[in-house]
Amino acid sequence: MNYRTLGRTGLSVSEIGYGGGRVRPGQDIDKTKSVLNHAIDSGVNFFDTAPTYGGGLGEEIIGQVIAGRRDSVILATKTKPRDPAGIIETVEGSLRRLGIETVDILQFHGGWIPSEDADQILNEGGLETYLKLKEEGKIRFLAFSADGPGEGVLRLIRTGHFDAIQCHYNLFYQAMYDGFCEEGIMAEAEKEGMGIFTMRSTTSNAFPSLMKQCFPEFAEANDLDSFLLNYTLSNPLVDSALMSLESIAAVNACAKVSDDVESRIDIRAIHGR
Repeated sequence: MNYRTLGRTGLSVSEIGYGGGRVRPGQDIDKTKSVLNHAIDSGVNFFDTAPTYGGGLGEEIIGQVIAGRRDSVILATKTKPRDPAGIIETVEGSLRRLGIETVDILQFHGGWIPSEDADQILNEGGLETYLKLKEEGKIRFLAFSADGPGEGVLRLIRTGHFDAIQCHYNLFYQAMYDGFCEEGIMAEAEKEGMGIFTMRSTTSNAFPSLMKQCFPEFAEANDLDSFLLNYTLSNPLVDSALMSLESIAAVNACAKVSDDVESRIDIRAIHGR
């Protein structure tokens, strides 16, 4: 497993991170815990979750897995509320479920973050509450997640208060970064010294599904998931690519891609730069 520095946080995060968005009630919890323990043993040290993942189940499972090995992982979670009372209540619940005293990275759980959402965060007590929680030692770094570009996202980046961004980026979805012009949200975040970690890092199966429809023989003969993950890791702006890691085989496959640095793609060359 290879590691990269998460922007100005100075945190050394594994290139492969665990994205807990697929945790659902009714799944085999013992199996999930076994997979996550294997992930940590394989070098995965970056875990991203949220109170809404499985209605809190995702945080509970991670809390059980990291009990006794807290120093082995960097934890990121989120708050959906923007108001001070809602943020504090959400963080207290996350700390309790995770069984920890401090969250490494707290994110405003965003989507497209329109300007009015940024107004709530910046002008109605959201950011102020995050900074207060940091002073109290309950969080270490400030961040937010964003599905797409927009005025609200740029406003948050340009405040200089946020240490990292989680964003939607993969071969199929290039809206957050234009590899030809080397511009976009990810480039703006990099200028501010922010760490960058990606969600839907292998297109959430959209690209493989397209290939299976249009070129079934090619899709059958090639490991498209590894190709897609390698593409995302080939972008030097990406510090960690979040993956669902739902099986031991998936952990091993992702770790293999991280280890195979000789296969990285020259994205500038693809665009003739």
